[in-house]
Amino acid sequence: VQLQASGGGLVQAGGSLNLSCQASERLYSSYIMGWFRQAPGKEREFVISIRWGSGRTNSADSVKGRFTISRDRTENTANLQMTSLKPEDTAVYYCTGGSSWPPDRHWGQGTQVTVSS
Repeated sequence: VQLQASGGGLVQAGGSLNLSCQASERLYSSYIMGWFRQAPGKEREFVISIRWGSGRTNSADSVKGRFTISRDRTENTANLQMTSLKPEDTAVYYCTGGSSWPPDRHWGQGTQVTVSS
């Protein structure tokens, strides 16, 4: 499975951005797609994920209530809606996926998200 991420950019604090991740093939129900991020000088961290079959989501405490992930099964695409962005959300975001937890077997290219204060 190849993952292609898109979106990101520069936004002011309090603003919103959307990221998308498209898979190269039809995904099976047990697949988990998600996002990790890495800020400068920090370790990579889990952000949010969605189970392809059930649609059940999981997110880090730092983004709960602000980030929402959804999937379009017909387009093999997951969408990440980020609202109320904070400067500490600034990072390179990576679309990831896998058949088990954590969903880190497949990685897309990173996309930069920068939140200015």
